[in-house]
Formats: sequence, structure tokens, C-alpha cells
Amino acid sequence: MNASRTAKRQATELFRACFVKGALDEKRVRQVVEELATAKPRGYIGTLLVFRRLVKLESARRLAKIETAVPLSNDQQIRVLESLTRVYGVGLDAAFAENRELIGGMRIQVGSDVYDGSVRGRLAALEQSF
Repeated sequence: MNASRTAKRQATELFRACFVKGALDEKRVRQVVEELATAKPRGYIGTLLVFRRLVKLESARRLAKIETAVPLSNDQQIRVLESLTRVYGVGLDAAFAENRELIGGMRIQVGSDVYDGSVRGRLAALEQSF
């Protein structure tokens, strides 16, 4: 279902109003959804669908998935998170996971950005070059 221009505009305005100090405020998001669901203005379903999409995209952009072949020490995790915070800003959530299939190195995904410094990734790139 394609949302109307009005629904997109309203959802974008509501989405922008949900930010506090540069970060999405969960309390405000819930408030917006509750108010729209209660008031039920014309085209509110389209507005809610666009709003949900914007919130999902922002949430994914604020989550870093970090995979390593071996577990990282606390100091290493802190350094990685500090580096990512410099690039993506404050309020970044991190999920560290061990993935032995990487063989060595690290793979980081933040939203749609992927940084693959793993041995497995390099072997795959080498294979494609032949």
C-alpha cells in the first residue's frame, strides 16, 4: 500500500518531533502512536505505517552488530564501541557476537553499512576476483 503525500508529510513531522537531544525518544514514539490510534484522523493508518517504517529505520541505524571469530575482551569491546561512536554519534547500541565461521577478524554492521574485515570476507573477495 502506497501512502499518500499527506500521510508521509504527517509521519515525517511526527517522527521529527520524537527526537530528544538527537536521539529517538521511545516515550514520545509511544505517545504519538497512542494519540493517533485514539483520535483516528483521516488517513491515520497510512500515517502510522510510514511512521513505523521511519522508526524501524532509525532503530536499525542505532544498532551495531559486531561479530568476531574469537570473543573480545572488555577493553577491546570498549575501543570498538568508542570508534563506532565517533563515526555514528552518541546513543549507539552494540551487540557483540562470536562467529567462528569468520575464521579471523571482525565484521560490523550498523544499519545498512557493513564493514567486513574478516578472513572469510577476504577469501570470498579473492574468489570473486578469479
